[in-house]
Amino acid sequence: MNQILGKSGEKTALRYLEGKGYQLVCQNYRWRSGEIDLIMKMQNTLVFVEVKTRKTTRYGLPREAVTFAKQKKIYQTALQYIQRFQIKHLLFRFDVIEVFAENGEDRINHIERAFY
Repeated sequence: MNQILGKSGEKTALRYLEGKGYQLVCQNYRWRSGEIDLIMKMQNTLVFVEVKTRKTTRYGLPREAVTFAKQKKIYQTALQYIQRFQIKHLLFRFDVIEVFAENGEDRINHIERAFY
């Protein structure tokens, strides 16, 4: 059930970002240190996006699940991606998108530069 909710949230986040002019570079990029849900490009910036989807905030906000340990894994995975594909002329940043899937409607909170 959580995987289905997570994949649905990623699709919602992708549609949202594409609607804002971002271009999809890669989805669900995996490396041994972790996974990055979405890698997007906006002008001269590569954006590594972590998507967190929740039906309720009973156990906290979705962004609270992006702990320091999770941030470190995302950062390490992003660095590996940048090195692997020899990306030299782009800036990069880390965003978090919260998807609140409540009552059949998705609400989005896009946190740019969520961590460094």
